[in-house]
Amino acid sequence: MGEVQKGLLAVIQKLKGSVEQELRIVLLGLDNAGKTTLLKCLASEEVSTITPTQGFNIKSVHAHGFKLNVWDIGGQRAIRPYWKKYLGNTDMLIYVIDSADKKRFEETGQELAELIEDESLTGVPLLVFANKQDLASAAPAAEIAEGLNLPTYRDRQWQIQACSALSGEGVQDGMNWICSQITSRKK
Repeated sequence: MGEVQKGLLAVIQKLKGSVEQELRIVLLGLDNAGKTTLLKCLASEEVSTITPTQGFNIKSVHAHGFKLNVWDIGGQRAIRPYWKKYLGNTDMLIYVIDSADKKRFEETGQELAELIEDESLTGVPLLVFANKQDLASAAPAAEIAEGLNLPTYRDRQWQIQACSALSGEGVQDGMNWICSQITSRKK
């Protein structure tokens, strides 16, 4: 019965002319950066009670005719060595930074630089969410971009997006960029 339903769905999608394209997105960043809150915001879920991710979360988000399978992987120091195991077949890397935690900018910059050097991510577009912009102590996105040396990344498209995952501000702009990147890469 499942195959019949799957076949029927394919026929209906063809008739509608909208076959949803699936993409794999890996969501990384240090612990407490707001990755899970961002993921819940993307999935239009309640963000009032979030606990630290022990391992990973996966959610499928539908946007602009795409099915985005987003892998949210914990950012605790003990989990970071395992990040590279999740990078294969990645279509987009989202890296989340706590814009208000200036003491950890160097650490997060080192982690991002190591990720970018991984051959699994060669040419993979990078979206950096400069999260927690709703806090008075948050550094501006442009300052974070410079600190992370983003302008030196010449082998890929990249974007930094100021946001507040808690309020949702700036999150949709980031999603629009993701979808425009995917569309332009498929042409």
